[in-house]
Amino acid sequence: MTLHIETVPVLSLIAGVLILVMPRLLNYVVALYLIAIGVIGIMHFH
Repeated sequence: MTLHIETVPVLSLIAGVLILVMPRLLNYVVALYLIAIGVIGIMHFH
């Protein structure tokens, strides 16, 4: 039995929860999310 979880939706969910819990973290969460999506995108194409 294999469990396949996509990375982007999991990152989105974590970012959303962090923003709801601590709204002051919004800038950091968005920045880290964008960096993570960029790195994932670059690594996926190579």
